[in-house]
Amino acid sequence: MKLRLLLWILGWLLKRALRRKPAFRESLGRAKGLDWGIATEDLSIARYYRMSPRGIQTGKGLPVDLDLELRFEDEAAALKVLRKPTQQAFLDGMMAGTVRLVGDSADLTQLQKLLKHL
Repeated sequence: MKLRLLLWILGWLLKRALRRKPAFRESLGRAKGLDWGIATEDLSIARYYRMSPRGIQTGKGLPVDLDLELRFEDEAAALKVLRKPTQQAFLDGMMAGTVRLVGDSADLTQLQKLLKHL
């Protein structure tokens, strides 16, 4: 339940940043959008985010056409990394096998640059 709430709040924060923060809008405009999602490996908890300069859409599940997916071993591993989403936390999770990246690692770097504006 905590992870579902955290992912919903993340969507709300992204939409708020698009409205209120010019640096976020500018970075998103340079990126020309990013479609990404977060899920547990068993897909019991999954949420996607479609970000473009025109707006941000979010919803349950993981569509197949996403640029980037962050898959976590379980809810506890996801909460541990997402509470402090530093680059080192993601690297440690990948080395331990609790985090799996599906997609291009350049998209992860782009995502981290966007999330620092939250």
